[in-house]
Amino acid sequence: MSTINYLTRIEFGEGEISRLPEFLAGLGVRRPLIATDRGLVATGLVDRVTAQIPEAVVFADTPANPTEEAVTSAHALYVAEGCDGVVGLGGGSSLDLAKAVRLLTGHDGPLEQYTAVSGGVGRIHGNICPMIAVPTTSGTGSEVGRAAVIITAEGRKLGIISGHMLPTIALCDPELTYGLPRGLTAATGMDAISHCLETYMAPAFNPPAEAIALHGLDCGMRSLEAAMANGQDAAARRDMMTCALEGAMAFQKGLGAVHALTHPLGAIRELNLHHGTLNAVLMPAVLRFNRPVIGAKWDELASRMGGQPDAVIAAMNTRIGMPSGLRAMGVTDAMMEQVSHAALKDHCHATNPRVATQEEYLAILKESA
Repeated sequence: MSTINYLTRIEFGEGEISRLPEFLAGLGVRRPLIATDRGLVATGLVDRVTAQIPEAVVFADTPANPTEEAVTSAHALYVAEGCDGVVGLGGGSSLDLAKAVRLLTGHDGPLEQYTAVSGGVGRIHGNICPMIAVPTTSGTGSEVGRAAVIITAEGRKLGIISGHMLPTIALCDPELTYGLPRGLTAATGMDAISHCLETYMAPAFNPPAEAIALHGLDCGMRSLEAAMANGQDAAARRDMMTCALEGAMAFQKGLGAVHALTHPLGAIRELNLHHGTLNAVLMPAVLRFNRPVIGAKWDELASRMGGQPDAVIAAMNTRIGMPSGLRAMGVTDAMMEQVSHAALKDHCHATNPRVATQEEYLAILKESA
């Protein structure tokens, strides 16, 4: 038996950001907390948004990998300023932080008790404030995802997962990504592509999710390098936002070994590694690991991608400037050993089509080094 549910309200189109006040008013939100980051503030976009919403309160201290400490600070600001809704504005980190703040508007901390690996799904209810998610990158798809991935107070990067975590509205405006730098376009784009690949390979029965993942993959493969070459390419930017959106729409089918490894890798504080970059570097080895058990799906991917999937991704990584391997990113052998153990406890571990042992995870890491 499978439960298939799609998903939340999506407003997609160029220029849709101008309708944010209208959408907030429709939800009864007068004084939203806008969760974002310092880099986006520097671009002027946050000022552009707050000019439309004079009552908005801004929290701009979202870390690259959001932490419980930052979530707690943002929630304290929400309470102190009498906010009545949340807007996540930015990349996946800001959107995930906004989701976790929203969770705390109806739940007591700490966050660890709501994580999937701690049996927290059933502890999450819908008595929380409204939220609008506004992505400014095309990567995580967090705007339509059921999860917020947070580094908890214990130092573990864990997923808080529930249908109640879905933003009330996903406001997807490709124009917000036109100024995204080439390197960030590459890293976030590979994040989106990895989601499409992993959800397609995941073993759960969900044909709509597989179809959506494949369409997202098509969009990403044909347009990532075009978006990098010309950030103002409207068709390429629309394709990449679609790839991110659809990769996350298919999340309910499950992710896999890539994410089981990148979550603990992303929790290494001294490195603060970018999630999409890690996904890109690990994807070829995970594809090879999965090949013996995914059958005709490998051939479908090869047909769509124009070659053997692992080789296609590896060649793309080189062309778009991804790091040569984990060691080039500062990951040591000792870190790999620790991550291989932590991956067994990640919520994505069980949904890979070929469930890995600790030794197999370590082999994937070393193959990607």
